[in-house]
Amino acid sequence: MATYDLVVRGGLAVIGGAESQVDIGVVGETIVQIGGDMAGSTEIDAKGMLVLPGAIDPHVHLTSPGVWGTGPSWVDDFDSGSAAALAGGITTIGNMTFLRDGELPLEGLEREATLAREMARADVILHPVLRQLSPALLDQIPNLLAHGWNTIKYFMSMPTFDPQVEGYLEATARAGASGLLTMIHCEDYAIIEFATQQLLTSGRESLRYYPESRPVVSEVVATERAVAFAATTGAPVYVVHLSSRAALDVCQRAQAQGLPVFVETRPLYLHLTRERFEEPDGAKYVGQPPLREPEDVEAIWAGLQDGSVQVVGSDHAPWSLAAKVEPGLTVATVRPGVENLEVQLAMLYSEGVRQGRLSLSRLVEVTAANPAKLFGLFPTKGCIAIGSDADLVVFDPNLTKTVGAPRYSQCDYSVYDGWQVTGWPVTTILRGQVAYEGDAVLAPAGSGRVLARHATRKL
Repeated sequence: MATYDLVVRGGLAVIGGAESQVDIGVVGETIVQIGGDMAGSTEIDAKGMLVLPGAIDPHVHLTSPGVWGTGPSWVDDFDSGSAAALAGGITTIGNMTFLRDGELPLEGLEREATLAREMARADVILHPVLRQLSPALLDQIPNLLAHGWNTIKYFMSMPTFDPQVEGYLEATARAGASGLLTMIHCEDYAIIEFATQQLLTSGRESLRYYPESRPVVSEVVATERAVAFAATTGAPVYVVHLSSRAALDVCQRAQAQGLPVFVETRPLYLHLTRERFEEPDGAKYVGQPPLREPEDVEAIWAGLQDGSVQVVGSDHAPWSLAAKVEPGLTVATVRPGVENLEVQLAMLYSEGVRQGRLSLSRLVEVTAANPAKLFGLFPTKGCIAIGSDADLVVFDPNLTKTVGAPRYSQCDYSVYDGWQVTGWPVTTILRGQVAYEGDAVLAPAGSGRVLARHATRKL
């Protein structure tokens, strides 16, 4: 009988899309045996538990200096944010790297990779956010994959987008030709500006009107442009945090035509609807796009089930509650983003699998396998397989907790405060090491790695 460094015993694992009760053997950082006889120098009893591949959250915002100027900003960095991820069963996070004025992607990525290597407890990938384009920046895009980066990101909602639209189309084309995935925030700047000014002019500046300042049509128009970019260039595009049925319809039509259009949603749009803005502290729910209607929520759940929504990413962008609900904020001066890392996997299981909206294998696809494939990590990450990294989550499907303020994020509130959630990670293993157990993050700061990636692949 072989003896390994670690054996996870008797859990119900999701392997190759099927559920199987097996033992999993680990040597060093790698899975070396699934099923059969084995012994472990360390053993974890997972009987009655699920064993899932470590989740990959490809969309987080952990503050690096200068993103929000001198005012209030997001409160998590690579240390606290990655600790929150591990507590939530997430072993790899993808941070948005905002390039500074005049900074080229490789410079910005190395600047932020240095911070991640010093601070992160989970593994990290980075996405360069393009704002001011230049010939030198465009020329660097084809070289990113050779350095281990396989994405670019831009915002259609920024005032800099339309004046540079030809450059953004060129960036998308060069990215696609080079094996990169283009991530796009799909909201139309002109429509948002017009709608916001209409609200201010009519005296409706309160955040209860926030959904009207970023209407569904602004998301639909921008999503149609993203699809057009994919159709024109052949490049794969990834629509981040899609929120509405109408925008999903656009993507589904594109997918039916064989276009390489991939869709991410976030927890806000699965669990909450727009009436939350009527609450006295409704500002705490502000995200971009806004919360939508119940029919939008149901459409996105259906998209997760049928495969037209491929990924759930948190868009974790946490503020303090005081900053979020500061008096005087209007529809024009909101602070977008909420904390999600610690609860998103548990809530997706509780509201999805337990409610019959998702199968367990589909949960694994949208939280691990699909992001691993799209972001150039599969099969090292995103699956339980011999030769893969031993990123494993022992998950108690019957453990019920009441959501309160986060334990590891520096955010001091949750938009899901008081929710009863059944199904929680109890042990998170990162590359063969127990990184979270017994409500304690054990992985030290700096133990996470910045991962090199290969070309994006179709699902």
